[in-house]
Amino acid sequence: MRKLIVAFFLLFSAFTPAIASAIDTFEFDNVKQEQTFHDLTKVLRCPKCQNQNISDSNAELAKDLRNKTYELVKEGKTEDEVVDYMVARFGNFVRYDPPMTPATIFLWLGPLLFIIFGFLVLYKQAKNKSKKEDQLDSEETNRLQKILKQGDK
Repeated sequence: MRKLIVAFFLLFSAFTPAIASAIDTFEFDNVKQEQTFHDLTKVLRCPKCQNQNISDSNAELAKDLRNKTYELVKEGKTEDEVVDYMVARFGNFVRYDPPMTPATIFLWLGPLLFIIFGFLVLYKQAKNKSKKEDQLDSEETNRLQKILKQGDK
């Protein structure tokens, strides 16, 4: 049992430096710079991960973008200037809230068009089904007439 505890301790201590190196530490001149940095890392998307912002991503590219964002904020750049810098290099995809342009119009209108198309398909299917239920073929019509004549007697 003692060997197991020692082995566990050694294994845990081997991973401690790896865990500690994953934390980024940035020093800022004032609170406003720090807040700007945190706001920017929340609104910029990691181009590699595609569904994470650069503050949450562990990808090397996200780390590089965080470092570049830090540099730009330390230089005194505004949020808009930093976002413009990133968009110039990575396109509008780097923003979580891309502006409506001809290139992104499908991103904005695509879901709405998909929903409308789905409702049209459902409507047509329901309409066709009701028509089929209302129409009897000639064999069924003759059989119905015979049943009705037998019921009148």
